[in-house]
Amino acid sequence: MLIEVKQKDEVCLLRCEGRFVAGTDPEYLRIKRDEIRALNCKKVLADFSAVSAVGSAGIGFIVGVYTSTRNSGGRFILVGLSPRVRDVFDLTHVSTVIPVAADIESGLATLCDESLAGEGRQK
Repeated sequence: MLIEVKQKDEVCLLRCEGRFVAGTDPEYLRIKRDEIRALNCKKVLADFSAVSAVGSAGIGFIVGVYTSTRNSGGRFILVGLSPRVRDVFDLTHVSTVIPVAADIESGLATLCDESLAGEGRQK
């Protein structure tokens, strides 16, 4: 598993790849979560298009970043979920709380649409 964090203007882009499953290094995830928090971005987009599997480690990481972002008044969106990964987010009901978009372009459009600020889940 790899998490690349980039800040572009007012948006933090998280490019995630690999398998976010049991056995994932919790220290690595903590370091990445802290790196994201230190940037103090008000808009966070997590690109999961290169994630092949997700389990409790991945769910915990995403929920932690989402919660931190929302608690600081920011907005968060997940994009690029494969059908297999989307099933996990749906089965755990995380996708009913965290906004999800099909791709980066639509995710950025949603993040930057001020009329949607404060709204919940997107498709």
